[in-house]
Amino acid sequence: MMTRLETLKNNLLAAFGDAIVLNEALGELTLEVPPAQWVSVCNKLRTESTLRFETCIDLCGVDYLTWGNGSRQQADEKAGRSQGNRYAVVVHLLSIEHNWRLRVRTWAAQDDFPMVSSLVECWPGVNWYEREAFDLYGIVFEGHPDLRRILTDYGFIGHPFRKDFPLSGNVEMRYDPEQRRVIYQPVTIDPREITPRVVREDTYGAGR
Repeated sequence: MMTRLETLKNNLLAAFGDAIVLNEALGELTLEVPPAQWVSVCNKLRTESTLRFETCIDLCGVDYLTWGNGSRQQADEKAGRSQGNRYAVVVHLLSIEHNWRLRVRTWAAQDDFPMVSSLVECWPGVNWYEREAFDLYGIVFEGHPDLRRILTDYGFIGHPFRKDFPLSGNVEMRYDPEQRRVIYQPVTIDPREITPRVVREDTYGAGR
């Protein structure tokens, strides 16, 4: 008798064939989808009777700038994506009808202007999730009805979850008693790198 995970895997392969890359690890399945097929695949995941992922429980952005500690080429090949793609969008889906879950991931084609099609028409609940990914990672969701920042301030510069974003930020905000309003100014904190001792010292813990 097949397990639920094996049944889901067979149903995915039957529904999509070679159009997708399916990875299994730690008892979970991850579906890798080309960006051009992002919306069509997700729509089929929702409507196909053998899959029925009617609920999207999460959507997030990911910055793979330094993933693999410099060995991005091997990581790219293992993940089945084009070498050099930096930004990804990941959704976590739930089928209430079949009681199974699935992770689905796609990659923005360009690093300098990352853009992925919006899934709002597929799962309306991803509206604010996509706004959050846009705000924190700068990923543009084409077709989103109201794509604007949701967590940071309107005058915020940059996208704080990107790996190359400075820890102290680019600007700081304070109240100016003379102008009687909040103003922005260049950050006054000296840039610094915070690395745990166990990481920055090769000999940490030796001889103990």
